[in-house]
Amino acid sequence: MSFEKHFFVYILASKPWGTLYIGMTGNLLERAYQHREGLIDGFTKKYNGKMLAYFEEHATAFDAINREKRLKKWPRAWKINLIRTENPDWKDLAADWYPKMPTPAEVQNWVARTSRAMTS
Repeated sequence: MSFEKHFFVYILASKPWGTLYIGMTGNLLERAYQHREGLIDGFTKKYNGKMLAYFEEHATAFDAINREKRLKKWPRAWKINLIRTENPDWKDLAADWYPKMPTPAEVQNWVARTSRAMTS
């Protein structure tokens, strides 16, 4: 078991070339999910910043915080160039990190199938 802590600086976008948000976290998986589901009030919820466009890992919180502060001061064009260097197609880097939630119709179909199977 590894007790090593990791820290991440990340950029969310509302869409390719859209509104950008820069943040820092010690748990990128959880934070990306919170933004995606609108669980964090504020800028990203207001501007629909759900797409993880870029992230980088740092060994210490101090390094990550300093990098986050520097990136926030960059001109928008530099931030876009950073994203496009690592993610030229603006793919959501967290798109396949979470299981797809079933629709209500899929749940009803599953319940119907399993209840028929149990009575047979």
